[in-house]
Order: sequence, then C-alpha cells, then structure tokens
Amino acid sequence: MTSITIKLSAPRLLAAGMICGMLAIPGAFAQDVAAPVAGNGTSDEIQQFCTNIADAARDQRYVLQKKELAELQAGVNERITMLEKRRAEYEDWLKRRDDFLKQAELGLVDIYKTMKADAAAGQLELVNPEIAAAIVMKLPKRQSSLILAEMAPDKAAVLANIISSASDPNTSKEPS
Repeated sequence: MTSITIKLSAPRLLAAGMICGMLAIPGAFAQDVAAPVAGNGTSDEIQQFCTNIADAARDQRYVLQKKELAELQAGVNERITMLEKRRAEYEDWLKRRDDFLKQAELGLVDIYKTMKADAAAGQLELVNPEIAAAIVMKLPKRQSSLILAEMAPDKAAVLANIISSASDPNTSKEPS
C-alpha cells in the first residue's frame, strides 16, 4: 500500500477529521447526509484522507473486539473449570453417602433378622412406612410374615400396600 501525503491547513484538517469520524461510525445518522461540498478540491482531499485512515480504524476495532472476546473466553473457561471441580466434589460426596446408606441398610436389616417378630413389629410401626417396608422386603419371607402379623392391622396394611406397589410391573421405574 502506498502512502499519500496531503497537506491540509488546520481548519481543513479539523473538518476532515470530523467527517471521517462521522463516516467511521456506522448508523451514526438516521438518514444519509451528503458531506458538505467545499471549494478548491477540499472534498477530494477529505475523501483521500478518510480512505487512508479507514483500514487502520477498522483494524483497531478488530483488535479491540478480539481482546474483548479473549477476555470473555477466559472468564467462561474459568467458570467451566470451577463447575467441573464442584461437580467432582458433589460426585465424591454422593458416592460416600450412597456407600454409607448401603452399609447402614445392610446393618439395619441384619439387626431386624435377629430380633423377635413382636419386638421388630413394635419398632417398625414407629419408623417411616417406606423405610419399614424396605426392611420387611429384605427380610426372609417367613420372618416378614410374622412381623406383619404382630403389627397393628392399619400399619401392616400400609406396609403391604407399599410392598405390593413396589413389585407392581405396571409401576413406572422412571420418576415423572
């Protein structure tokens, strides 16, 4: 690209700068406005000046936009890293919780296996019905029937309903 040197007087230079500034801002005017026509070839000089600096102004805008996009990308990457770290922490916590619940459940079932039916029935009546039904389901059938026989009829009916709905093949396995 060749460089053209144009000598402008101070008022002409100011007018050329203002015109170029307005031309560089897209949509600055609601209507198309023609540049004021000046005498003695001034409009050609202005046009030449604007043409000479247009590429540099466009390049500067691109550099600024690229820098802003890089900063935004860095922020997004930082947030993704933080979210992945938190997800790993939650997965670890959930695994430890599930392991604990499995061990507690197995230990609880073993406790009820060694209890007499009347004592187990009295305690299971006081426990959350879903938990009591899960325990009864994991006990041997003979012991489960003895425990249900020792329970109050209304409590035993609630457990029987929960157990029967859990074994119903028409019950959806997926939460709705």
